[in-house]
Amino acid sequence: MADKLHFSLVAPEREVFSGEVDRVDAPGAEGDVGILAGHAPFMTALREGVVVIHDGSTSRTFQIHGGFADVNAQGLTILAEHAVEA
Repeated sequence: MADKLHFSLVAPEREVFSGEVDRVDAPGAEGDVGILAGHAPFMTALREGVVVIHDGSTSRTFQIHGGFADVNAQGLTILAEHAVEA
């Protein structure tokens, strides 16, 4: 079984998503990023755009309006100014 990435998407009013996934694509301020389990730690600003969560053959899409992404040993956390499922 492949390693899973722990991902949390948090907006000011609530946690929008939390779970173990295969990959997350996000709109980085300097270009789109794709995060897998075991990714090197980094932090980046996010621009308005779409976050796509991939898990097996399914995917979920969320529209975000800015924020930050933090990748560390525990996984990926996106703190978005606004986030809704598309």
